[in-house]
Amino acid sequence: MHAENFSVYGIRKMWHAMNREGFHIGRDKTARLMKLAGVSGRRRGRTPVTTISPKTPDHRLDLVCRNFRAQAPGRLWVADITYVRTLSGFAYTAFVVDVFSRKIVGVATRSAMRTDALPMEALEHALTTAGRIHGNQLIHHSDRGSQYVSLKYSTALAESGIRPSVGTVGDSYDNALAETVNGLYKAELIHARGPWTSVGEVELATLRWVYWWNTKRLHEALDYATPQEVETEYYLTQAINTGP
Repeated sequence: MHAENFSVYGIRKMWHAMNREGFHIGRDKTARLMKLAGVSGRRRGRTPVTTISPKTPDHRLDLVCRNFRAQAPGRLWVADITYVRTLSGFAYTAFVVDVFSRKIVGVATRSAMRTDALPMEALEHALTTAGRIHGNQLIHHSDRGSQYVSLKYSTALAESGIRPSVGTVGDSYDNALAETVNGLYKAELIHARGPWTSVGEVELATLRWVYWWNTKRLHEALDYATPQEVETEYYLTQAINTGP
């Protein structure tokens, strides 16, 4: 079970995972079994800054102000880019995360990040995953990097009825949830499974990790549920409350 979850679970998550699978044991016994098996959890490391500052001033507001909470899916997305060192150069991965469920709704991995193509691909993936955007309810939050304040990216947000929000350049606290996802991606996949030989290898592994993150990984912030479970429960509750 530990290996099935990218070998990243510590005692608390393993305890919850085993109980979900019908193994009703205590945390102390879980700790003993993990020690006997020689397995342990992984800690998130520091995420390096990958922000490229825009050449011209950007006057868009920070609509989030470090309050990374949402009342429903499709209300607040956070986006960021991180890099992966491979034997053939660097790979760059862009994520778009729905704050309500922590579901990764958009992802893209490419060999360059100096244009808006990489985050645009992740955004297009997110728009396809999310389906129709309701009115002007969705906020897209990122740092003030040039990739996210470009005309092409800004136009794509506007055409989809999404309100842009930007934090400070290089300040991880202004985009803390996205930085957290980047850090866990590095700790749970990149550093744990490397070295990586190519961008293509990283891309395939990233897609597998995202699927696991969304459908299998237990999140402490979600009371040890998965993002997909949280999202499904929300829509089920909405359907019951609205009725026929």
